[in-house]
Amino acid sequence: MKLLVVGCGQCGGRIADQFSKLNRVARVQRGVEVATNVIAVNSDVTDLSGLEHIRADYQHRILIGTQKTSGHGVGKINEMGAEIARDDGDKVIEAIKNTPRYADTDAFLLIAGAAGGTGSGSISVLSQQIKERFPDKPVYNMLVLPFAYEEATEERSIFNVGICLKSCYLVADAIFLVDNQRFIKTNHSLRANLDKINYHMVKPFYNLLCAGEEKNSKYVGSKVMDGGDIIQTLSGWTVIGFGQTKMPNLRFNRNADFREQSSEMRKGAEAINTALADLSLRCNPTDAKRGLYLLTASQADMSMELINEMSGALKGMATEATIRTGDYPRGDKTLDVTVVLSELVNSSRVMDYFSKTIGYINNSRRRQSGLEYGFRGVEESFKDIPSLL
Repeated sequence: MKLLVVGCGQCGGRIADQFSKLNRVARVQRGVEVATNVIAVNSDVTDLSGLEHIRADYQHRILIGTQKTSGHGVGKINEMGAEIARDDGDKVIEAIKNTPRYADTDAFLLIAGAAGGTGSGSISVLSQQIKERFPDKPVYNMLVLPFAYEEATEERSIFNVGICLKSCYLVADAIFLVDNQRFIKTNHSLRANLDKINYHMVKPFYNLLCAGEEKNSKYVGSKVMDGGDIIQTLSGWTVIGFGQTKMPNLRFNRNADFREQSSEMRKGAEAINTALADLSLRCNPTDAKRGLYLLTASQADMSMELINEMSGALKGMATEATIRTGDYPRGDKTLDVTVVLSELVNSSRVMDYFSKTIGYINNSRRRQSGLEYGFRGVEESFKDIPSLL
């Protein structure tokens, strides 16, 4: 599957930068392309200058809103981020149209930090513009939720997240939710943490995108996980995870001891459990209506028994989901599993942000006018959360 990636704001741009690196790695290691283009969009010149892998020309690092920000960002005011995206969105559309291999694009992926200004404000507006101009391809979002310290020290962050989540939900075909806090290492420097976090956000996509683009018949799976399978799986709130387990120096054979065979089977369930434990956002798998997993391992380490064991393990946890499966015979001594759970009908984290956003709005109203606004429940009050669209 080939994505056209657009990073919005500082956070989105840095993650898009990792996707640009991922595409180069796929080209070198596997001879395939997983991105037709990678673009960074920002209102801050310095943020764009700090990228390492995205091409540095004006059609790949796109500066927007210069008349309003003079190239210095929007200061976490995501309403302004939305406004400048409406004004300058044609720059992004033009860059997409000029993509040499645009016809090979299977889907768009727009990325942003949900708590920021430019990214949080622009992602839904740009998603809507892209859907209107290129209606034949799905548009996905990846929203990165803030660190705990950001929520604790900046009340505005909660408000930004709430209206960003709502705005993206109204326009995107699916939204990957990523929790920054899940990947943080307390003994690492800030820069090392951010680099590592961005890497972990992109890593689960590698095998998933490569599998359907494989050109070497030796590495084409018996059941290929192609773009169509992924597109049919992705809908609404979505999470992704990656698990890996080492394989012992044994291979499947009809003369294997039953204890050895049983141990091999457990490796599959272990990898599934590791992927679920490492999901981009903690959730209840029973809330998913759709899901998939991709097994990546050497051909010698795959068997129907292993696939059946893994399918049973995932279905046993995501009991309400329609599960798609695929195998990718790449690798040597490890068994890698990519898991996607989608169409999550109830995300407690999302609902919590909606509740807090409503509380922020009510407190602001009380401060401004002294009026009391009773809490009416998240479902009823959803309409009170403004949209950026």
